[in-house]
Formats: sequence, structure tokens, C-alpha cells
Amino acid sequence: MSRQDRLAELRSRMASIPARGDGHVVSSVPLGVAVGEAAVGVVGDRADKAGILPVPAGIAELLPQGGLVRGTVVSVSGAASLLVGLVATVTASGGHVAVVGKPQLGVLAAYEMGAQLERLAFVPDPGPDPVEVAAVLLDGMDLVILGLAGASVPPSRARAVVARARSKGSTLVVTDGHWDGVEVRLEAQVNGYGGFGCGRALGRGRLESLSLAVRARGRSFQPRTTRLDICSAAGRVEWKPAREVSAAQVVAL
Repeated sequence: MSRQDRLAELRSRMASIPARGDGHVVSSVPLGVAVGEAAVGVVGDRADKAGILPVPAGIAELLPQGGLVRGTVVSVSGAASLLVGLVATVTASGGHVAVVGKPQLGVLAAYEMGAQLERLAFVPDPGPDPVEVAAVLLDGMDLVILGLAGASVPPSRARAVVARARSKGSTLVVTDGHWDGVEVRLEAQVNGYGGFGCGRALGRGRLESLSLAVRARGRSFQPRTTRLDICSAAGRVEWKPAREVSAAQVVAL
């Protein structure tokens, strides 16, 4: 199928999706779909709390609204665990997520964090215009994650997509590129590992936890930084808020 045919197919499928909160899920969202085969599931119950999408524990405290505001564009950079956590949290709360242009995103890690895979759609190879594919998916998804592969989106194009996200009440997360006019920037850096021992036992054992330093910046609030521990508990991977860190401790952020 040509690019135009693929986009027409996506638009046709999205047009058949009822308004948020109406209807039920009648088809699952397959993993690893190609653009021309994107069988986007019909959206049923939504994760909609006063227009806010949930985020992993600890990150909510960094954001003025306690989550990602619907109808906005958010930039995420650094450790991929942050994107995986967003996917897991939104789908676990009943929302639907599409991941565009990020074939390396860890599906197993998302599942271990509690993600509901039937609410997750993958478009690993969106073709020459991933921004257009993401814009179409905003019609029916709660959260769309867009990998820009190092590209810089022109301001005029960015404004058009922001307007679409606002009108549809969906949230767009952009990564691996430049996008003007984002409401919030989230930056994550690996800050340490747990389980490898200490002293003479340093370097022995098994990885038990991962520590992330996360900083949030936005138009309406001052930068805030915290540290989160991602660790295994009772067969699942959990996010545990830890002590707040200073800017001096997070040199690379």
C-alpha cells in the first residue's frame, strides 16, 4: 500500500471509533502491526480523571496536575524505563496507548510493570512521515508515543499536531528528536543499580533494582527532581518513590 492508502486506512478505522467513554472494546490491538495493517482497537472505558492521564508513582509529585494533561504534548528523554512506565501505568488504568517509531521499546518490561497488552498498539515502522501517523492515532488513543529518530519537527507542523491533540483530548509524548512548544519535559537518568553487592562482594549477585533520577520542567512550574527506585516485588516490577535529590547529585540532567 502507498503512504496515502495507509493513512486513509488509518483514518477510516479511527473514524469508526466511538467517542471516549462510549461503546466497548470489540477487537484487540495486535502487537507489532505495520502501518498498513494497523488494526486499532475500538476504544471503550478510558483512564480519564479530570482530564489527566496517570503516571508512575513518584513522578506524579513532580507534575502540578499529578499526571499528564490531556490535549498536550510532552517531551521525554533519557532512560527508556520512563517511557515503559508511562505505557504500563496508562494501560493498567484502562487507557489505550499507541507507540509509533519505537520498535525497541521493551514490551516485556511494560508487562512486568502491569501493562495491559490488549490496550497497546505498535507501529514500529511508520514510514517516511511518522508525525502524520501519530496525528491520525490521536483521534482514538489516550496516549501516543512518537519516536522522532533524531528529526526536528518544524514549528508550524508542531502547532497543527498540538491543536489536534487538544481537540481530541489525547496526549502526545515525543522522544528522540526536537519539538517546539511542549508543555512538559521529563528527563530520566540511570542513577545506580541494586543487588550487585558491596565491599568485597561488589560486582556479585543479581540485578534487583534500578534507580532513576527524574527531572520535570514545564511552562507553568519550576524544575523539580526526584529519585525513583524500580524494583521487583512479589513477581512484579514496581516504582517506589525515594528521597528527593538535589541538582548537584544529578549532574548530567
